Amino acid sequence: MNYEKIVSDIIAPLIVNKDSLLIKSMPGLNENELTIHIIAESDDIARLIGRGGQMADNIREAVNVAGKIENKRVHVKFESYSDNKSSDE
Repeated sequence: MNYEKIVSDIIAPLIVNKDSLLIKSMPGLNENELTIHIIAESDDIARLIGRGGQMADNIREAVNVAGKIENKRVHVKFESYSDNKSSDE
């Protein structure tokens, strides 16, 4: 199952800057675990996490339901690109 595509289909309508979105899957410690990293700009990540983390919980739940089909435990992590802009002007 392509978990990156599942996550992409779920969050695509919520992302403003789609060019900065990066979704990567990494295997876990055993074959039944998988971690999905969602990396985007901070405004988009804030939108995906939602107020009180409710949106993030809903995204995780949807992905976990897909994972249960293959007896996989899927973890979803949200990360934002850090601003490395210099303010020496």
